[in-house]
Amino acid sequence: MIGWILLALIVLFLAVLLVRALRFRPLPEEPRKKEEIVFDQDAPVDALRALVRCRTVSREDPALEDDAEFEKLIALLPQLYPHVWETCPLLRFDGRGLLFRWKGTDGSGEPAVLMAHYDVVPVEEDLWEKPPFDAIAEDGVIWGRGTLDTKNTFNGILSAAEHLIRNGFTPRNDVYFAFSGGEEVAGPGAVNIVNYFRENGITPSFVVDEGGAVVEGIFPGVNIPFGMIGIAEKGKMNIRLRYTGDGGHASSPAPHTPIGRLSAACARIENHPFPHHYTVPVRAFFDALGRHASFAYRLLFANLWCFGGLLDMVCRKSGGALNALVRTTVAFTMMEGSKASNVIPSNAWMVANIRLNPEDSVESALAYIRKVVDDPEIDISSWDGSEPSPVSRLDCEGWKIVSEAVSDTWNCHSAPYLMVQCSDSRHYAPISDRVYRFSAADMTDEERESIHGNNEKIRIETVQRAVEFFIRVLRRC
Repeated sequence: MIGWILLALIVLFLAVLLVRALRFRPLPEEPRKKEEIVFDQDAPVDALRALVRCRTVSREDPALEDDAEFEKLIALLPQLYPHVWETCPLLRFDGRGLLFRWKGTDGSGEPAVLMAHYDVVPVEEDLWEKPPFDAIAEDGVIWGRGTLDTKNTFNGILSAAEHLIRNGFTPRNDVYFAFSGGEEVAGPGAVNIVNYFRENGITPSFVVDEGGAVVEGIFPGVNIPFGMIGIAEKGKMNIRLRYTGDGGHASSPAPHTPIGRLSAACARIENHPFPHHYTVPVRAFFDALGRHASFAYRLLFANLWCFGGLLDMVCRKSGGALNALVRTTVAFTMMEGSKASNVIPSNAWMVANIRLNPEDSVESALAYIRKVVDDPEIDISSWDGSEPSPVSRLDCEGWKIVSEAVSDTWNCHSAPYLMVQCSDSRHYAPISDRVYRFSAADMTDEERESIHGNNEKIRIETVQRAVEFFIRVLRRC
């Protein structure tokens, strides 16, 4: 009798799993007429090339920056986007913040904010196949630092506005174009712009900043393109593990040297990763893409209540992007001991960069690290910490505008996700719960890897699609 009951329970359990997987199908979408967008295809390409030729390189030491190159870019704007320059007054803020206001026909509504940054990271020019600031265009691509991160977005916003203004369009509500010239070094430009909004009682209807892209092959069992729109981003912090002890000659070492102690601490942290959390943006991501997966993966993602532990085990073993979505990650990046190969250091340290899951915080992460290391002789400190962003809403007009513009421009589905990098948009959390992170591009693996790397380049088609995307967004503001 008991055996029959157990068998019945097993059959019922399997039936629940299968039924949930069978019902886990793409959701019906309202039929929508796609608007054809026609504009000058060449002007945005020429404008982007002009922007790339400006060596707007941000550095941790401001004394190493070339202010003239930043001013050169700003001086180009009246030539590249003359109608925007004449129509949209510009305010400048410390930290190379630029804020254009495009006044709408109805001043009672909340304004949209479109963001980008025009500074870029340094380059190792000898490792590039083409000069990184010559903006060479050949074989359908433009080579150059910042083409993807994020001068294409900067250019897409202003080129779209230029087209619309030239053709007599005015948005119903105000639109702000908010640009920073110091995002790559966490400069104050975006912070000062947000402070201006707060001081003047300006609450955005929605905010769009860099983030996801249209990609393929990032989700198991899904082989169609998806536009990934970040609705939250992870926090970050750096930690330093320091051991101070007796140094000496390397010919007579103690059983455990300072570097040995630190290495053991490093191994304990890597062998005991942070707990996983299936947060709201991650569940939304799994739900959106999982419905388009093959049946085996639909069985998994439709039943995370049962297979969540299995997925966590796979993430921990494989690492990479999927693992970064579900937990706080730790990457050891620096280590230093003595200056000579035959000297045991009296002071050694190592540094790790931590990206915080929305369920964790700077304080809780530091406490977890100290607990795992469990060595009172190792001093653990943190700096440069920022908390994870709040999760933005999906039940509002802002999400609908952005997601539909993505789908219509690239003929793809769109999906929310958790952005594992940090951006200037995190500063908008105090004034908006509708912040969306999308870089207005479809990117290959090679293109994504070139961001902050060598041989950054962009397809000309991508430049033009960015303008089309922002035209769609602006026409609904």
